[in-house]
Amino acid sequence: MRKLIYSALAAVVMIGFGTRRADAQAMLADDIVILSKGQRSKEKAKAETHLGPSLGSGASPFPYRPGSVEARLGERAGPSVRPPLGPANARTPRTTGILSAASGYDSGAAPTTRRPLAPPRPATRPATPSYGALDLPEGQDEGPPNGMTLEQAIEQLLHNNPDLGTKFQEIPKAQADILTAGMRANPLVFASADNTPYGNYSQQRPGNNGYSVVLIQPIDVNGKRRARVHVAQQARKVLEAQYQDAVRLALDNLYTAFVDVLDARETLRYKRANLARLNDVVKTVDEQVSKGVQAQSASDEIAIQRDAAEVELEGAVASLADAKRDLATLLNVPPAEATALDVRGSVRDETAPPPPEDDLIRMALCIRPDVISYRLGVERARSDIRLAQAERFEDVFLLYTPYQFTNYAPEGEKSATGWSVGVLVSLPLLNRNQGNIARARHSEFQSRIELGGLERQVVSEVQRANQEYQTTHSAVQRLERGILPRARHLRDDKFRLYTEGQEDISAYYNAERGFNDVVRQYRDTLIRHRRSMLRLNTAVGQRVLP
Repeated sequence: MRKLIYSALAAVVMIGFGTRRADAQAMLADDIVILSKGQRSKEKAKAETHLGPSLGSGASPFPYRPGSVEARLGERAGPSVRPPLGPANARTPRTTGILSAASGYDSGAAPTTRRPLAPPRPATRPATPSYGALDLPEGQDEGPPNGMTLEQAIEQLLHNNPDLGTKFQEIPKAQADILTAGMRANPLVFASADNTPYGNYSQQRPGNNGYSVVLIQPIDVNGKRRARVHVAQQARKVLEAQYQDAVRLALDNLYTAFVDVLDARETLRYKRANLARLNDVVKTVDEQVSKGVQAQSASDEIAIQRDAAEVELEGAVASLADAKRDLATLLNVPPAEATALDVRGSVRDETAPPPPEDDLIRMALCIRPDVISYRLGVERARSDIRLAQAERFEDVFLLYTPYQFTNYAPEGEKSATGWSVGVLVSLPLLNRNQGNIARARHSEFQSRIELGGLERQVVSEVQRANQEYQTTHSAVQRLERGILPRARHLRDDKFRLYTEGQEDISAYYNAERGFNDVVRQYRDTLIRHRRSMLRLNTAVGQRVLP
């Protein structure tokens, strides 16, 4: 509508003031240049509001777009100050941000803050009582044979997770942006009636009028279209790396939820084993009381511990159900089927150790998708510079009039037809795009700074994850080979002395308390070590451990 209004105003000016055809064509082309600029600015800013991208507007779900010219102020902490990976025994799955982590491209969405890899909240575990809380079960339980393995959970996450499905749609949208960037300008058609009189021409009032049809074709002589296509192609590469990083972070959340289920199942096994042992202890104490060796208070005390263990067993069953619901949410499993979701896996580490730390760091810097996305973002920023330089000069407008009719009938002469051609070129006296060129260059410099900060952060994350793995692996070995056997032997020996009447029950309770502390430490260390294995995978960006 605005184009029609401006065209009508141009026609009125040409008719009312008797402007010559060449001037009218030049003014029309100039108006088209102005209108085309305004339309491009409108399309660029249509999704930008102070409230962020409008829901349903098709804005990108990725928080941040490396290599773009958007402002960095107001963001959360960047890659150089990202929070640590967090404790390995975290319980609550984290929300990912793309990203969070990394990158994207300019798809018309408003600038948003990137969510870093935040440390997860620690698990809330019930305090272990002085005795009677845990006992070490025999063997290990990897779950039912038909249970879901970690590999199967990963496969289902990639296919069914709604968040990843939403982010994946940005890739075909980026391909559509490449198609849009490669579109050539359509020719314009302008029809005019010139020198139309108020009234009629005559011998006493000589004059003539004419009619013409003008074709106007913008011609890109600076390679702007080619530069726009290259920018869109680079943006698509950045977005693909960003999606891969979204998968990396989604897998980190899956690792957490999967180990949570293993943790809850192991806790349930420990408590069941402990309840079975307490039942045996209750029988032994009752026999001692019936023989008059111990007072009735000893039987009441151990019975209270047995009842408390039953209550804790019920809580462990509920905790396992909650962990399964969290895992089912990530896998997009219906809520009705969540509690029936069984997993198969072990918390024990029976695999070879990972490569040396230096190799892990080199691997992370080469393959982590967030690092790759920022490197591609630098290339995208360079493409923006080339595009800004190509947009220094306007298109050349070719004006061709294939039909032009001049009416000489009022003068008593024969009418004539003809054609004309013209070219409209903007004189490059001033570089009207120098501000955008400078902005694009500073954006490239910003992208390089961000890349350097992210690389240092990646090195730190790999070092922390590897240190956590080595620490927990050593702790598990020490507990299994020395601390746990000695604590078990001390407890069993105190129980034997109690049954033989050589020591009172308080000595056995103290030994049981110490053994429970060791069992709890051993179980928590196993879980921490299993988490550290998977966290190392996340830090490196590849599954170096199962």
